[in-house]
Amino acid sequence: MTQPSILYALFLALLFPAYWLLPIQKLDQPQPKQSLRLWVILLASLFFYASLLTADYIPLLLILTAMNFFIGKALSAPVNRPILDNACQSAQANRTTHKTQVLALGISLNLLLLLSFKYVSPSLSALGFEQLAVGPVAALAMPLGLSFFTFECIAYLVDVYRGLPACQSWLEFAAYKLFFPKLVSGPITRFHSFSNQLKSLSFPSLDRNIEGLWLIASGAVKKLVIADNIGQLVDISAESLSRAGSGDIWLLAFAYGLQLYFDFSGYVDVARGSALLLGFNLPQNFNFPYFALSITDFWQRWHITLGAWLRNYLYFPLGGSRRGLTRTCFNLMVVMLIAGAWHGDRWGFVVWGAIHGLALIVHRLNRAVCDRASWLQAFWQSTPGVVIAWIITQFTVFFSWIFFRFPNLTDASLAIQRLFGHRADIQFAQKVYLDSTGLNRSQLLLLLSSLAIAIGIAYLIHQGLKLQISWPVKVLLLPLCGFFAWILAPDMALPFIYFDF
Repeated sequence: MTQPSILYALFLALLFPAYWLLPIQKLDQPQPKQSLRLWVILLASLFFYASLLTADYIPLLLILTAMNFFIGKALSAPVNRPILDNACQSAQANRTTHKTQVLALGISLNLLLLLSFKYVSPSLSALGFEQLAVGPVAALAMPLGLSFFTFECIAYLVDVYRGLPACQSWLEFAAYKLFFPKLVSGPITRFHSFSNQLKSLSFPSLDRNIEGLWLIASGAVKKLVIADNIGQLVDISAESLSRAGSGDIWLLAFAYGLQLYFDFSGYVDVARGSALLLGFNLPQNFNFPYFALSITDFWQRWHITLGAWLRNYLYFPLGGSRRGLTRTCFNLMVVMLIAGAWHGDRWGFVVWGAIHGLALIVHRLNRAVCDRASWLQAFWQSTPGVVIAWIITQFTVFFSWIFFRFPNLTDASLAIQRLFGHRADIQFAQKVYLDSTGLNRSQLLLLLSSLAIAIGIAYLIHQGLKLQISWPVKVLLLPLCGFFAWILAPDMALPFIYFDF
């Protein structure tokens, strides 16, 4: 059962009435009784995860949930204050040291498990040392959602260390950690935001229910109709990379950038829509990233929750921009290299992160120069400057997608070498374009460009004119979205790209 699918729609249709027909028990009463809805969330989430053929990992996720719950409680445990001032200061210092040690332990345990599944075991297997990777790490692939699961756990522990209250109910924490809409690929959600919504949980209004259905329907169109059809073209082109010409590789990079956006944003729309039906508002993860005017702006629009996590739990602890320009540039590169390595254990992801890190450094240096040269700042704010900034930003982003799509540096190097002045094999156009799509390269470019223009129109309407589709219109469009998703989706739906991360 994947998102979106007929089985998933049936799952939600059965869960929705069962969930809301339960009696309400407030969590903020003097002696709170956990709502039955928490059990429904937990059991439904476990069922959903098991339906992805990953039931073997459920005990592991439950153990990790319990581990982080108790570590969080240890971080917030009170200290008896001694009477003497000197003793009080000493106890406070000991308490701080103890909290730091507990936090370090919690982060280390989470990272150790993630690194074991994601890097150590695959590396040992690749080197022929399968016998050294013992236990479940050797026998099984990485659990779906472990990366996002780990990031949320680390964020929770750091938040508690910084002074936010720890969760006192394992059931509440488990319902948050295993909440099925966000479990596999996010968006990364902080515990205290989720918990605050639990305390004021109420049946969503008509417009919120319709908004939830609209997000699910539009996300299905993004994923099944747009991303999966583009994905078939991208996969066939990638398989024939050795025969591709320069124009074909640029088209592949352009198509992959669109596929990645519609695939991941479609997933997030389905996740946010499902959560709305259950009374929760998950954070937004995309805000027209391909209209960013700088690489910094791009990361404020693309995978917003990951960018916020990297900023709050990695960039700021490294010192952020508080220790001078040189240290700031160093921190930016370190963060993006880690972001690249997080996506996988192949060097292409590291190169992708390095490209973004270098672009962020160049943007930061440009800002420093603009602070001293008003004419340069005026240029970037002018119409030609805005256009040039957009072109540079998007060229950087789409160029870097080559390393994201070809994380094997051998394939990536071949693609880079053939970006300019290379003619395609005579059979490439016939096999990749005409046989698979019935269109030639020019027609495909026109089709993809029309899709990009449609995104631009949506951006103008949403951001420029501040117009929104009213809920009665969304009601009328819901069956149309379902029809398109049913008729125009490929015979074989492709897995979500971010399931691999």
